[in-house]
Amino acid sequence: MVRTPLTPEERERGERLGQLLRVARGDRSMTEVAAEAGISAETLRKIETGRAPTPAFFTVAALARALGLSMDDLVGRCVLVAVPGAA
Repeated sequence: MVRTPLTPEERERGERLGQLLRVARGDRSMTEVAAEAGISAETLRKIETGRAPTPAFFTVAALARALGLSMDDLVGRCVLVAVPGAA
């Protein structure tokens, strides 16, 4: 199966998501948060660094729960806002 290349917008959304999760994690370790979310620390590392810019919905939901974040807030903060006149 060949995966379609990500658009620049998808990559940017992934970077925003990773940054939001990293900030929300604060001083908690990746291992601790990943274990609470039921994912591997390596998966969390990839999401936080933007190397996995389109994680599965249930992965994001589990991380949001573990970090006390609302999915609505995450979506709102990751969505890209169109700039008038931008191509």
